[in-house]
Amino acid sequence: MSVKFKVIEKGQPGVAGGGEKKFYASTSSDGEVSLAGLTTSIEKISTVSGADIRAVLYALVDVMTDTLADGRIVRMGELGSLRVSISSEGKLTAEEVNANAIRNSKVIFTPGKKIKDMLSILQYTKV
Repeated sequence: MSVKFKVIEKGQPGVAGGGEKKFYASTSSDGEVSLAGLTTSIEKISTVSGADIRAVLYALVDVMTDTLADGRIVRMGELGSLRVSISSEGKLTAEEVNANAIRNSKVIFTPGKKIKDMLSILQYTKV
């Protein structure tokens, strides 16, 4: 198995007309796996029923959402961790910075050791 990539052309950011253009490798997804697909795969390699697996996975999503909304980090062993990150407008003084200055929020995933190890041995195929 390998990760497929395609070649894309990009200009220089912030330069009118794109400036000097260069070619870069960009991943090309080879499909996706849904929660139902993950459930079926887990069911094949365990003694747990699909209904129980689905129940746990859906509950995990609910609990993770609540935990992240409470401002806590979700650590999931070898899978990795998730945390909320924010970006805000810059203000001249610390007193001016309040919740209204926050423009965006996102969830950041930091992979665990097993996933990091997998990344170090990936093979690539140009499409």
